[in-house]
Amino acid sequence: MSTREAVTLNQPTDASSTGFCVTACVNPSGQAASVVPHAFAIAQALGAPLTLLHVLEARAAREARPDPIEWDLRRHEARRALDRIASSSQPAAANADVALAEGPTADEICRFAAGHGDGLIVLGTRGRRDASLDGIGGTTHNVLNRVPGSILLVPVDARLAPSGYRRIIVPVDGSCWAESVLPLAARLAKAADAELLLAHVVPMPELTETRPLEPEDLLLRRRVVERNEETARAYLERMRASLAGRGLRVRVLSLRGDDVRVTLARLIDTEAADLVVLSARGHGGSRHDDMRYGSVASYLMTHSTAPLLIVRPPSAHAEPSAMPDHRVRLPVACSA
Repeated sequence: MSTREAVTLNQPTDASSTGFCVTACVNPSGQAASVVPHAFAIAQALGAPLTLLHVLEARAAREARPDPIEWDLRRHEARRALDRIASSSQPAAANADVALAEGPTADEICRFAAGHGDGLIVLGTRGRRDASLDGIGGTTHNVLNRVPGSILLVPVDARLAPSGYRRIIVPVDGSCWAESVLPLAARLAKAADAELLLAHVVPMPELTETRPLEPEDLLLRRRVVERNEETARAYLERMRASLAGRGLRVRVLSLRGDDVRVTLARLIDTEAADLVVLSARGHGGSRHDDMRYGSVASYLMTHSTAPLLIVRPPSAHAEPSAMPDHRVRLPVACSA
């Protein structure tokens, strides 16, 4: 194969000269086997260029300049490893770039992302050093808190089946924030001929219990839940009809749950979802504009068994004090 190489030596890229792209952050000895196939699948579905980014281990602080011969050997070794990963993943690998950087891993990933506009960063939940830990590794946590754009977060064991994506779950809560991911989810589902599952969880309302609940209290709670379920069903049906009219296979599901986050995590597992597409924030987005991620997205980062495509509004649209435009800005070829 002939993989194009773009070696970065800690030089920022002019974002104005770059378009939307998918960047897979890989370590040949780490989680590349699960990250790269998902990155290829997303890039193909969006018609976007793909870059495999590998950050070489940072040198000791006392070394003012890297040894050119050693750097060249390490660079070629890393490139050969990335070439092997790409060639064993998908045919689209022939069009992939290989980018190498040297320095603190999270810093270099963020630097690369900043130079590529509203691109998508793909990374694993844990790196090689965090393999024995649960949840999200330190580097991934650092990147999540700093990268301004959207992220595809791939769990360690989330291997992509040869048939590709077959079921994509989109959690919705009635907010413009949650609905803003629908054009992207629809594009991915159509490209993969996947079923799109719109999921809404009706939470059980909390009642102050300084004293035992009376029968009328229980009746009130039941009526609130029934009202919310009825509203949710009508809401989901409107979205289902709209998406089905575009030739998509769409299913809707409304569930009750004491905890929305736990209920969604269980649903992702029981439905054997291949991908979850969700907004970084939902209803709380307009109330907690100092939070990068809402409670649902934050919980699923560490509990979802399927990859999470966490969508953030492009910087030009992300005014924290206002609700976002419900139309996510996608690459021209992907516009809904």
